[in-house]
Amino acid sequence: MIKTENLTYSYENGTEVLHHLNLEIKKGSFTAVLGHNGCGKSTLAKHFNAILLPCGGCVYVAGMDTKDEDKLLEIRKAAGMVFQNPDNQIVSAIVEDEVAFAPENLGVEPKEIRRRVDKALETVKMQEFRYASPSSLSGGQKQRIAIASVLSMNPECIVLDEPTAMLDPSGRAEVLSTIKMLNRERHITVILITHYMDEAAQADRVVVMQKGTVVEDDTPEQVFSRVEEMRALGLDVPQVTELFYHLKNAGIRVPENIITVEEATRFLLPLLKDDEQA
Repeated sequence: MIKTENLTYSYENGTEVLHHLNLEIKKGSFTAVLGHNGCGKSTLAKHFNAILLPCGGCVYVAGMDTKDEDKLLEIRKAAGMVFQNPDNQIVSAIVEDEVAFAPENLGVEPKEIRRRVDKALETVKMQEFRYASPSSLSGGQKQRIAIASVLSMNPECIVLDEPTAMLDPSGRAEVLSTIKMLNRERHITVILITHYMDEAAQADRVVVMQKGTVVEDDTPEQVFSRVEEMRALGLDVPQVTELFYHLKNAGIRVPENIITVEEATRFLLPLLKDDEQA
């Protein structure tokens, strides 16, 4: 779906942000990208939508070179972008007008726009708010509208740049549930830039960046099992992983690679029941 070859990018002052970065994202995958502030992850994300263009190397989206100006519209249709603050993306006073905005500007015929708007709102479970003002919605609902607006373009891939950073736990859960559904049921390629380890744990693959390069690239189970390495990079691990790390260090035999609450529950609940019976 996306491929970078020796990608480099520098600010106007000459500071290099991305250093000869090579990465491939497969179609239909769910990839989380981690790294502390300033590591280049948001800069990388903007290359996937041709918001930024390489200073060196190449970026390909669905086989199209982002430096090919003739392909810019097709690239942005193939890879939609959702940002951290939904208020920065919303331009219309009514929800359904917001979702219709992009296809209208592409010259899509009215009947097809109607179909796309209905389908997008149904997908993110926001049909009942079609006539509402976006300003009246919660943060999580606004972000779901931002996602619906991208879906109306019929993208193959959605790139989300810290979409839950400004949300409360309820809003985060809403948005993450929507992201997972799009990947698993609609087979849309998802690239999630996040600093929440529990969100990254639900991806198929975790890419960790530091100083503009990829330093870890593996399954969540493998990446988060390297607790000391993650700490050395200035990153945390999921809370469940942290718990099992301390249990292991206390001499308690626990499974490797526990990263979700569900996995922890399946292991710990029988032990607690046995303890009660004893």
